[in-house]
Amino acid sequence: MIRLIIVAFVIISLLVLSIPLYGLYCIIGLFNKKLKQKICLITIQIAFKFILLLCGTRITVKGKEKLPKGAVLYVANHRSIFDIFVGYAKVDRLTGFISKKEIEKFPLLPWWMKSLNCLFLDRSSAKAGLKTILQAIDYAKNGTSIFIFPEGTRSKDGTVAEFKAGSFKIAEKSGVPVVPVAFYNTESIFEKQKPYIKAARVTMEYGDPIYIDELPKEEKKKVSEMARNSILDMLNQK
Repeated sequence: MIRLIIVAFVIISLLVLSIPLYGLYCIIGLFNKKLKQKICLITIQIAFKFILLLCGTRITVKGKEKLPKGAVLYVANHRSIFDIFVGYAKVDRLTGFISKKEIEKFPLLPWWMKSLNCLFLDRSSAKAGLKTILQAIDYAKNGTSIFIFPEGTRSKDGTVAEFKAGSFKIAEKSGVPVVPVAFYNTESIFEKQKPYIKAARVTMEYGDPIYIDELPKEEKKKVSEMARNSILDMLNQK
């Protein structure tokens, strides 16, 4: 419980202390938007790595050599809230996460998320969901990678649910490759014994990229299944 209190206090403190820093970055953004995004990403990565260090989390990254250059659509299994911390701490390019709409109500945090082209998905509205997907397509076309959890929610038992096919329209319409990402053991940080945070060894592994435009017509309909199977194969090797 002490570790949870410390981590919560640090997160709140970092958000509050970030207010003047964010103001400075906004001024920089008036003259150079790309520079603002770059330093926002570096700032968030430093903060998340510090939080993971406090949690006692040790991360192994595998398959990084498989990553193509340029923007990609990362699709991952979702076991823990810490998937986002680990993912953002380790991505090597500007990446916008697609998060649930409720996160937008948090104080201060959405400022930083929107600066990194993160999007907030309203799962209760098909129209709003389509608007989010269209915005993600536009971001991907303009060089921002998109990170999404196609299961739609966190797994409570470690199984990987069916992927929602609509998520893959982002790659299909923007022309970017799909990169499967497997998170292993992230639930051991918090979800397995909440409200306690415990030290854990976790793995983030990249699978082989899937180039939708190179697939036969019939296989293009199975991209969500292909990505899910890739993640399952990686998890089964643990």
